[in-house]
Amino acid sequence: MISKFEGHEPVIARSSFIHPNADVIGQVTIGSSCWIGPGARLRGDYGRITIGDNTSVEDNCVIHARPDEETNIGSWVTIGHGAIIHNATIQNWAVVGMGSIVSDWAYIGEWAVIAEGAVVRQHQEVPGGAIVVGVPARTLAKCVDDAYKTEWTRFKSIYVDLARRYRAECDRTREGLEEYHGCR
Repeated sequence: MISKFEGHEPVIARSSFIHPNADVIGQVTIGSSCWIGPGARLRGDYGRITIGDNTSVEDNCVIHARPDEETNIGSWVTIGHGAIIHNATIQNWAVVGMGSIVSDWAYIGEWAVIAEGAVVRQHQEVPGGAIVVGVPARTLAKCVDDAYKTEWTRFKSIYVDLARRYRAECDRTREGLEEYHGCR
């Protein structure tokens, strides 16, 4: 459900897809060609959420921000199923693994990888290209290489295409119905 809250209405690019079972509330801005999966909750009720272009927020993710602060997620970011992002900054091309937590004021650099189930602590900085694992998250010796970037660029493009395909399906479904609540 896409909901206005206290005069703030989400701003969502037309080319993005928001699943009907996702909640996008209040001060949320979503760029073009994003895919927001079922069960995702983006609550811009007393803080702001900004998401760049071509980003996927997969099923059952929770994104929130502290009062009068912001969660900022860049472009071409992948946020895996069930991840929690709270009042953090995530730069372009990053990958946040399934079930991981990125806590208050954390900073995730470009092409950084947060492994599945990892917990990035408050104020923790993950440098660009670093891979972090564990609870609390710690940096592995290796960094993201060109082969990884090529592979993940392909994976990320799948979700951009998925957003397009879901939008097309919504448009086809609307043509035959007077009122259709399945897509925004």
